[in-house]
Amino acid sequence: MRAGLCLISLSALLAASVTTEAWAAAAGSPTRTITVISSAGARGLVEGCTAWAQKNNTSVAMAVLDWGGNLIESHAMEGVAPNAIDTALLKAKNALRWRRPSSETAQIVRSGQNLAPTYIMGDFPQPGAVPIMINGQVIGSMGVSSGDGEKCAQAGIEAVFGKSATASAK
Repeated sequence: MRAGLCLISLSALLAASVTTEAWAAAAGSPTRTITVISSAGARGLVEGCTAWAQKNNTSVAMAVLDWGGNLIESHAMEGVAPNAIDTALLKAKNALRWRRPSSETAQIVRSGQNLAPTYIMGDFPQPGAVPIMINGQVIGSMGVSSGDGEKCAQAGIEAVFGKSATASAK
């Protein structure tokens, strides 16, 4: 009886280890390497956008989020509305959540194709933010409250990452 229980336990253990090994082989590595925007990189994004805004005679507020949606940099130029940073932050969250410029999400909502962004608490599908993509990986987003926000954000992205970075997940 004991020998039978040992054999059953041993075969169950062997089956579990084979299943685990097969899963690990099929799934690849259980970890992955990600690119993270540094504080200096986020500051550079803000400075690039600020330079674009000054060149175009507009005042903006900006928010930069990392890949997890954490605020890593924000800045408001003189003369912007008191709620401008909040607006930039909401737009940045939208671009990060949907992995596309917030103007595209706004258009999708307006056309009635997808109304999900209107039901998610805290989502703000308004133009002015872009996701930041490096080597096909979304590493964060940048939201700009006023002016032509997506152009301003793109100027910041190009100032830091060059033309190789894209502001869209598409």
